Amino acid sequence: MTLFGRPRPAVLALTAAAALLASLLTGGGTSQAATTGPCDIYATGGTPCVAAHSTTRALYGAYNGSLYQVRRSSDNATLNIGLLSAGGYVNSAPQDSFCAGTYCVISVIYDQSGRGNHLTQAPPGGFSGPAAGGYDNLAPATMAPIMVGGHKAYGVFVSPGTGYRNNATNGIAKADQPEGMYAIFDGTHYNAGCCFDYGNAETNSRDNGNGTMEAIYFGNIKAWGYGTGNGPWIMADLENGLFSGVNAGYNSNDPSISHRFLTAIVKGEPNHWSIRGGNAQSGSLSTFYNGVRPNVSGYNPMKKEGAIILGIGGDNSVSAAGTFYEGVMTSGYPSDATENSVQANITAAGYATAARVGPANGAVVSLRATTACCTTRYISHSGATTLTSVVTSSSSATDKANATWIVRAGLANSACVSFESRNTAGSYLRHQNYQLYTHANDGSLLFANDATFCPTAGVNGQGISLQSYNFSNRDIRHYNNSVYIASYGGSNTFDATGLWGDDSSWVVASPWTP
Repeated sequence: MTLFGRPRPAVLALTAAAALLASLLTGGGTSQAATTGPCDIYATGGTPCVAAHSTTRALYGAYNGSLYQVRRSSDNATLNIGLLSAGGYVNSAPQDSFCAGTYCVISVIYDQSGRGNHLTQAPPGGFSGPAAGGYDNLAPATMAPIMVGGHKAYGVFVSPGTGYRNNATNGIAKADQPEGMYAIFDGTHYNAGCCFDYGNAETNSRDNGNGTMEAIYFGNIKAWGYGTGNGPWIMADLENGLFSGVNAGYNSNDPSISHRFLTAIVKGEPNHWSIRGGNAQSGSLSTFYNGVRPNVSGYNPMKKEGAIILGIGGDNSVSAAGTFYEGVMTSGYPSDATENSVQANITAAGYATAARVGPANGAVVSLRATTACCTTRYISHSGATTLTSVVTSSSSATDKANATWIVRAGLANSACVSFESRNTAGSYLRHQNYQLYTHANDGSLLFANDATFCPTAGVNGQGISLQSYNFSNRDIRHYNNSVYIASYGGSNTFDATGLWGDDSSWVVASPWTP
């Protein structure tokens, strides 16, 4: 019999062994569905999953429920997104149909363990959230497209202000109880904000002191701890400290690690913990720390509280960025051998990048509005002022050049794009106070973030839409001929829902100035 989609323990050893053999025979990056999932392997190792979250695939071989829920802005309707088959990959096609012509967010990430440890919009905490009532933002449903096992999938794209949480969990480790956790992240999407975490946190969304957390951190902040190089690093967020080893601050054994798909592991038991990591597409895990608890007061014994967070700190700190694809938490301290088998399962899952929508880097383009009133208007600039202007074959050479852009790899993330002015070298489209300008690149991280946009299929079915990299719930949208990053149904006049799909969709046209 099965319980909550999990096979009975008597068959787990056989299925886990079969999965490992299959992964070794097929090799990493194949499109073959696993015969078992990571949580089956953990159970065989005596450390069963007590939380299992993924937007890409089943984490148990017998799981056939929903992975996550999306909510669309046009009518607040919701849709659960499930699998192509039991134990297999996400079926993303219903999401694409459901969200066509509107804006969707990921509203729930379901727990596959059967314990009900679902992740939903994080509530206010010691640091208030940015949305109405202090709640955090929810991740856009289409911002992180990838392929897994040859199938289209979406990750959870966290920009500053986004966060998920469950403060009333079942079975998550408390106090000094042993636990393990892994997550698959985008190793190229990170920042130095606090704190892109997945794992165990306080149940009141506040800083309750040293040792009240145990979560995986990923990013390049140096305020509390760091490793070699410039980052990013996998570290442990144990509250009031991001630890890369036994010492507060610098630890030389924790390397910078930035695989496009990254396996990150933190695990802990009484006066013992470990950091491990590797490439989620191929190869084995490395151990970056394995030893006693930090030599700072308050971390031995631990005082874990058992909430689950994603994308935020334990006190709801919301300035971090990152992308999450899957992750689990276990009861008990997993062995390295068990985690090595899980890593083989992960590499066999076939994570891969998706072909980017929109123009290639280096292309010279013009961006034409698709709203019926304005199909002769293009995103243009005159000095710093950026707006939509009518451009025709009889327009002046200057007007044509002002409406022409060179597509560059995103200044903040090469998976996205930036637009350099054709006639003002070194100046880029960027947002400031939600309005678009054309400014010279000052080399700052803020400018890079403000000038980076991630293309998705056009909301109205035409061309592309361009989501802000650091305000991922906002798209480039024209309104009264000015150009903004707008949020569907937000508080500003340019966030109005009328004509949203047309106003935020752009045809990539031949350049007026080649």
